[in-house]
Amino acid sequence: MDLTCIVCPVGCALKVEKRDGEWTVSGNTCKKGMDFAIAEATHPTRTLCTTVKTAFSEKPRLPVRTDGEIPLGMIYDVMGAINGVELKERVYIGDVIIPDVLGTGVDVIATANMQ
Repeated sequence: MDLTCIVCPVGCALKVEKRDGEWTVSGNTCKKGMDFAIAEATHPTRTLCTTVKTAFSEKPRLPVRTDGEIPLGMIYDVMGAINGVELKERVYIGDVIIPDVLGTGVDVIATANMQ
């Protein structure tokens, strides 16, 4: 598997392989690149940024994001949970919109204020 490391601005071109039950990584210039590559190959995660509906005509959508990483395979399920929400109260940056979304241990939070 070929990857580009996103841990730092260097952007190392990584090659990840599993040999004899062990993961090997080449192309990294630091240990962070190795850790990133193995995590990406074994349990990829992502931070999700999107919007949620509101009941306010002056701001019909509010930007939100997860406050941590969720398993990549759960992106569509988490989006479904987010799409099922309509905010009827004004919220502010950092307010939790969906606590522990789908049991991931990660909250969906507001990334803008509703004035």
